[in-house]
Amino acid sequence: MELTSEQLGMLNGEQGKAAAYAMKIQDGLGRVFGAKRMVPITRAHVALSSQDADVWFVEKLVNMGGKCKIAPTVNPSIDVPYLNRHLAEVPQEGKDIVSKTNEAYRRIGAALTFDCTPYLQQNVPAYGEVISFSESSATPYVNSVIGARTNRESSQSALCAAITGIVPEYGLLLDENRKAEILVEVKAEINDDFDYQLLGWCYPLIYKGPEVPAFVGINERPTPEGFMNFGAELNTSGAVGMYHIVGITPEAPDIKTAFGGKEPLKKIVIEQKDLEMVRKRICGEPGKIDFAMFGCPHLSIRQVGDIARVCKDKHFAVGVWILTSSLTKELAARMGFLDIINRAGGHIVADTCIDVPPCWWPYYGKNAVTDSPKCAYYNEIRKIAFKIRPLEQAIEAALIGEVRI
Repeated sequence: MELTSEQLGMLNGEQGKAAAYAMKIQDGLGRVFGAKRMVPITRAHVALSSQDADVWFVEKLVNMGGKCKIAPTVNPSIDVPYLNRHLAEVPQEGKDIVSKTNEAYRRIGAALTFDCTPYLQQNVPAYGEVISFSESSATPYVNSVIGARTNRESSQSALCAAITGIVPEYGLLLDENRKAEILVEVKAEINDDFDYQLLGWCYPLIYKGPEVPAFVGINERPTPEGFMNFGAELNTSGAVGMYHIVGITPEAPDIKTAFGGKEPLKKIVIEQKDLEMVRKRICGEPGKIDFAMFGCPHLSIRQVGDIARVCKDKHFAVGVWILTSSLTKELAARMGFLDIINRAGGHIVADTCIDVPPCWWPYYGKNAVTDSPKCAYYNEIRKIAFKIRPLEQAIEAALIGEVRI
């Protein structure tokens, strides 16, 4: 890989120790993946985790004097004061690591958005824009739905890119690697946002591989939330960083364009029975629940409004936790959704993730309902048994304390 004189200077410490350290990591990644050069980025998103390894890495760069050239948005943390008041006291270990994480990212120059859906409202790239995004729902969304360009970055590599302002050019940054190689014919009914959860989980069960898939048979454009669900499940369950929906997503106006004029390496078919297999495998049996959790990925304002519509003038039988960005929570307050949900006994928690231990410790080992397979998967380690249902069904279950269908 050839570096410019400026990039060599950065590698050799001319822009400080932190930039040199970040550049060394990126240079190594570029050489491993066969990149020929570095290219500039205009945006970054770092999937911070408020866990030991993440804190160690960002503090190391801060202590070297690191500052971001491109201010990255960041993933959720924990709203400690809110959870202390409304759930239970967050253990001191959790308070300490959240405080250290937030301070380190502030000092390094990140935009403290604490949101895992930056592509919806806070950090939205344009078609063709070269960026560096980590976060499992973000990478497929910006690549596939918007047509921006990023690899499946780790939080560390995305932070390095934010510091240096460049990334090695390989993988999904290159035209040839964005072409589809797997043709997926969808013969199942895809009627709503939840069906995209099932479809996204189903594809990697049938085929696992690094190739970009192109889906045919989806005739109506998904909602932004449908796209969000689809990419989150594809990437969480199958490491799919990009996909096409022929006739819908921007780089696949037709099959010929999607595949770059080449024949598919493999053709697969997803039928209704395949989605039913996924439903039976992951969604869980009816039964009593102890709480409900939504927002993995963070809910949009439309989804929050849907919850408010279902629970208006009613009261939840169990604790209900709705996770979203601070911007969406503020908008929910202005639109009256926050008041409706609070009156029903539910909570909208900003800037918070379902996967940041140990803030959810009172629910370890309990039964719950969610609309998100990703939420259920992440919490298996905490012995939380989630029943997965469409959003409206899940809210109705929270109103009676039981999943009945």
